[in-house]
Amino acid sequence: MISVSLDQLYSWINAFIFPFCRIGALMAFAPVFGDSAIPARVKTYVALVLTMALAPALGPMPDVPPGSWTSIAIIMQQIVIGLAMGLSMRIVFAAIQVAGELVGLQMGLSFATLLDPATGVNTTVLSRLFNIVALLLFLALDGHLLMLAGFWHAYEVLPVSAAPLHMAGLGVLLEWGSQLLISGLLMSLPLITVLLSINLAMAILNRSAPQMSIFAVGFPVSLIVGLISLMIVLPRSDGFLANFFQQGLKTMMRIAQELAG
Repeated sequence: MISVSLDQLYSWINAFIFPFCRIGALMAFAPVFGDSAIPARVKTYVALVLTMALAPALGPMPDVPPGSWTSIAIIMQQIVIGLAMGLSMRIVFAAIQVAGELVGLQMGLSFATLLDPATGVNTTVLSRLFNIVALLLFLALDGHLLMLAGFWHAYEVLPVSAAPLHMAGLGVLLEWGSQLLISGLLMSLPLITVLLSINLAMAILNRSAPQMSIFAVGFPVSLIVGLISLMIVLPRSDGFLANFFQQGLKTMMRIAQELAG
């Protein structure tokens, strides 16, 4: 007859529930996995599968009764860790969308908006295009697998424990948030430079020939030049995006290290 003690039952529950909370929080915000177009049930199944694959290799969990205040505190810590690591990669794609917004504004496409299922708000067409290109490149470079590998190695740096987290990790996340505007400007800088030159030329033309309708001429010229520049610049932005993805993965590991103190 097989007998199971209460302590063994607690250890089995903790070995599953603690990793599941961290992985589930990552699935909620990480790119690719956290897209709102993916049903919540599918995200839950993916989190369950990853938990069953990782839990046996994570070692012993804190020996606390499930439902106790200590267990609830550990669960909240795991959720915070997963959210912070997922947001570090989400900021990468948010910066790319900022670049699309800036370019669309200069091209005169700021009124051409559509609903972005990832954020649930209206975004410009170019912002959505930039996001799709970055997402496809992220998958082509196996970024989703590297992200899961970094998440796995984070358990070596920041194992599940009842020790409090260090707030320096959240400071790293806030510092990384500055890349939202900096990297967005850097990515859109070539296109913005060309479009600003076109606007400057239109301003000079308007001063030299006031009888010409600058609005009838300037908008088609800006749109055509912008599309041509986009065809030239966007295929050559893979190096910048790959480096940006790598920085996001390094920041994810740095957040785990700082949270562990």
